[in-house]
Amino acid sequence: MPSSAPSPHRIHRHPAAPWAALRVSVGTQDCYRPHSHPEYSVGIVDEGGASFHHPSGPQPVRAGSVVLIEPQVVHACNPAAGQPWSYRMLFVDAAWLHAAVAGVWGLAQVPQGLRFMSRCVNDPAVSAVVDRLCQPIRDAATAQALAEALPRVLAGCLVAGPPQDTAPVPDELRPAIAAMQGEVGQRLTVQALAQACGMSTPRFIRRFQAVFGLTPGSYLQNQRLNGARRLLAQGSALADTAQAMGFADQAHLQRSFKAHHAMTPGVYRPPRR
Repeated sequence: MPSSAPSPHRIHRHPAAPWAALRVSVGTQDCYRPHSHPEYSVGIVDEGGASFHHPSGPQPVRAGSVVLIEPQVVHACNPAAGQPWSYRMLFVDAAWLHAAVAGVWGLAQVPQGLRFMSRCVNDPAVSAVVDRLCQPIRDAATAQALAEALPRVLAGCLVAGPPQDTAPVPDELRPAIAAMQGEVGQRLTVQALAQACGMSTPRFIRRFQAVFGLTPGSYLQNQRLNGARRLLAQGSALADTAQAMGFADQAHLQRSFKAHHAMTPGVYRPPRR
């Protein structure tokens, strides 16, 4: 029998800041599979502790720790068994942040993207700043204030260029990545992707996982779920989202979404007005 207890996870958005979404998770023991997001992520631990896994290796985080993650970086952050924790994570649209930080730096653009100088910071002064940034946006005035403050703060934590601990896409895997990013809603198979790269299926899987930290199947599922997040944030119906992103049906989307994000698509989707 399903539980009627409210979800410990909430997503806060505001029409005046379409480039940002804030996740607030309170007293949760949920764990997450390795995954990535198309956004920059700025988070703070409010209570408890966890292990933050990213390409440079695992790091412990505790109350007050600030976590900074670039787009497409595979990561996971999970509490110790049986130990609840609370955290907030601000997701920031990559194109918006690139343009905003370029403006702070007096540049026309940042063509190679941005990387954080550190992915984990334990500094009370930094925590106090990020605590103020990771607050629900209540109105247009607070949205404007965040739009002005966020680029100034992050400009001091970022440098130009891609993350140094993530490998560029090898030429031999580019056909598979292009297919998975361009046809995310289609029923692609690992066998077909391997063939497109001129490899046997086992060799393709080994090579792909060595570069990206995910199997091809997990990478494609992650792409589909990120596409589902985007459509749900726009108010798309669950059935339409499932069909558009290549899930077998709405129940398949529900199961996959909850396994990856510890909340149902209905909780993630904005309430209808």
